[in-house]
Amino acid sequence: MQITVSGKQVDLSDALRTRVAQQLDAVATKYFGHALEADVTFGRARSFFTCDINVHAARGLVLRGEGEAADAHSAFDDASEHIAKRLRRYRRRFNEHARDLAQRERPQAAREYILREEEETDAADDSAPAQATAHATVIAEQPAEIALLSVSDAVMCMDLADQEVLMFRNRTTGELNVVYRRSDGHIGWIEPTAVG
Repeated sequence: MQITVSGKQVDLSDALRTRVAQQLDAVATKYFGHALEADVTFGRARSFFTCDINVHAARGLVLRGEGEAADAHSAFDDASEHIAKRLRRYRRRFNEHARDLAQRERPQAAREYILREEEETDAADDSAPAQATAHATVIAEQPAEIALLSVSDAVMCMDLADQEVLMFRNRTTGELNVVYRRSDGHIGWIEPTAVG
């Protein structure tokens, strides 16, 4: 597994880099044997360290863990425990998902855009009060995939990646569906229906 360890405004020791590589290799071997790559980013926020781990475990399957603590080693332990906890919860389904990947068709290609909202004052008419109108500006775009999944597999992928929303093509209907985490902690599912 290729592991990239970086720091945002933080100097990382060789001992920390070695520990991160060894511990992530151990987690990968224990739960799924062969992860593709992992990105570990350390940062500093006020008086504590943060650690963000993104593991690309298999095609279309990303795991994410975050941690924060007084030192970088503890922040990494916290983030890796989040990943291990998710893997323990979904271990059987994760293994079935990985075995099933060979029989699945390739995911649909898509583009993901990140928008920044900007406020603009309309001062064309001096007699009218100034009105603010919002315009979105594209600040980043990246490739994305829309996988063919069952609803339960989509929820699993959303939880493993620690995302709030996931769009997928429903394996049963072939339609685009969305699962999302509601503010009350439950999972929401949007499925199109025929109007009639």
